[in-house]
Amino acid sequence: MAEAAGAYLAWWNLAGVDCAVGETPVNWLRPAPTAAPIGESPAVSQAPSRSLPQSLEAFLAWLAEAADQPERRWPGTPIRPTGPTNAPLMIVTDMPDPADVGAGHLLADKAGQLFDAMLRAIGLGRADIHLASLFLSRPPGGMVEASDLMAAAARMRTHVMLAAPRRLLLLGDRTIRALLPENHRLPNFNHDDGTVPVFATFHPRLLLGQPAAKAECWRILQSLIEEMPQ
Repeated sequence: MAEAAGAYLAWWNLAGVDCAVGETPVNWLRPAPTAAPIGESPAVSQAPSRSLPQSLEAFLAWLAEAADQPERRWPGTPIRPTGPTNAPLMIVTDMPDPADVGAGHLLADKAGQLFDAMLRAIGLGRADIHLASLFLSRPPGGMVEASDLMAAAARMRTHVMLAAPRRLLLLGDRTIRALLPENHRLPNFNHDDGTVPVFATFHPRLLLGQPAAKAECWRILQSLIEEMPQ
């Protein structure tokens, strides 16, 4: 057996295969590139453009009706964003929790009670804010593909532009990473037509399980209060 194994390794060595892995990853399933004809430049791929809605009402209708939204593949009734335009604060979470699905609105049950307390601490109620989620419904297992997350982040930039809030608050790590991928401490969020001051903190669901994080959350809310116009 040992002699057979040695002969096998020696054969691969003669063939030039002398290590298990290379220094850089290789996509062995990638199709071979096709050479462009002489005198022609390779085609540059471009993402298909779409006509952006020109009002929040049109945008919400597009969210609900467009067949290519990721939520069309998932069960459950989508939970639409709520709240006025030009609100003093827009709050964005990642997706409905299981309790939200049953209640038919975002941030229900105990997480919702804590969320309402957070709003009262900064002098606001749900009627004062614009509340939205990256995804309108909950995928199986709460897991999303990277391509869906990118699409949700892109449409949220349009959503923020049309809602035109004076401040933006992001809840939860997944929301923060999707909308602020380069630097979680950016002072402004770049939407489709400008910027808006942005703050980020823990999702209430995490605060329920990790009460020690409430101190950091309160610090961020205090910073938000200081920045809000009187």
